Amino acid sequence: MRDEVRRRCELLIQNRDTMNEAFKWGNSLLNLSAAYMMTAKEKHADVATLKQCKEMIKEKTSTFSNFKGNANCAVTTMLAVSPDAELLLADGMRVHEMMKTKLRDSAYLPMAAMSVARLVSLERQEEVVTKTKEIYDRIKTEHPFLTSAEDSSFCALLALSEKSVEELVTEAEACYRFLTEHTRYPKNSVQSLSHVLALYDGKAEEKCEKVMALYEILKACGLKYGTGYELPMLGILAMTSEDYEALAEELAEVSTWLSKQKGFGFWGYVSVKQRLMLAGMLLQEQEGQNEVAETALIQSSIATVVAQQAAMLAIMMSSTVAATSAANS
Repeated sequence: MRDEVRRRCELLIQNRDTMNEAFKWGNSLLNLSAAYMMTAKEKHADVATLKQCKEMIKEKTSTFSNFKGNANCAVTTMLAVSPDAELLLADGMRVHEMMKTKLRDSAYLPMAAMSVARLVSLERQEEVVTKTKEIYDRIKTEHPFLTSAEDSSFCALLALSEKSVEELVTEAEACYRFLTEHTRYPKNSVQSLSHVLALYDGKAEEKCEKVMALYEILKACGLKYGTGYELPMLGILAMTSEDYEALAEELAEVSTWLSKQKGFGFWGYVSVKQRLMLAGMLLQEQEGQNEVAETALIQSSIATVVAQQAAMLAIMMSSTVAATSAANS
C-alpha cells in the first residue's frame, strides 16, 4: 500500500475513534462516514470542537428539526472543519428554510442545504435552490415511484453544476436507460448512479460502459462491489480513474487492511460491500483545504462532495433499513 494511502487509512481510524467518543450513543456507521469527511479534509477530529458544534446545532434549531436526526453527525462534522462554524450553520439553516418551501423536508435535506451553503456564494444560493427543485420535479416526472427524499441531496449536487437543467436531466436519463438495458443493477441505485454520471462530460454510453467495465474487473479480482447504494461511488471511481487494474489492486489492499481493524472484520458493523466502498473513497484525491470558489463549481470540483454525500446517504439508508428490520422482528 502506498504510504500516502496508508496514512489516510490510519487517519480515518483515528478520526473514527474520536467520533465514537464524541457521539457515544450515535450510530457507528454514521460516525464512521463523518470520520471520512474529516479525513478527506486532512483534519484530526477533536472531541471538544465536535461537542461544541453539536451543542450549537441543539441551541440554534427547533426541537424536531431534521438537523438533529440522522444528519446531525454529518452537519456537526461540516461545522467542525469550517473556519466559521456559526456563520455556516446560520447559512445552512437559511438555505434549508428555502428548500423546505420547494421540497419535502426529510433527514436528507439538511445535508443538501449544508452542501449548498458551503459551496455557493450567498448571491447564488436561491438560484441553486430553485434549480434543485426544477431538477427534482423533472426526475420525479420521469420516475415517480423511484424518486424519493434522498434524491433531493443528489439534485442539489446536480444543481451546483454549470450544466443546464435540460442537459443534466437528459444526460441522467440517457445513462439510466442504458444501464437498465445492459445490467441487472437495482433500478433505484441505477437512478442515483445516473445522477452522478450526469455531472461528468462525455457520451452517456461511454460513461456507463466505464462503470460496467470497472465492476467486471473488480469482480474478476474477487472484489464483488455492491450494487445497492454503493453504486454512485463506483461511478465516481470509474470517471476519475484511468487504470482500472491498478485501482482494483489498491482497492483490495485497502479493503484487506481495513478488515484487520476493529469494526471492519467478520464480526464488525461494516459490511464487506461498505468496506469496499469506503476503500474507494480513501483512494480518491484529497479534498482541497479551501472551499470551492463559485467560478470553480464544475463537474470535477464537486466530485469529492458527491463522493462524501453518496457514502453518507448509503450509510444513512442502510442504517434505517437495519433499524426498521430490527423493530419489525
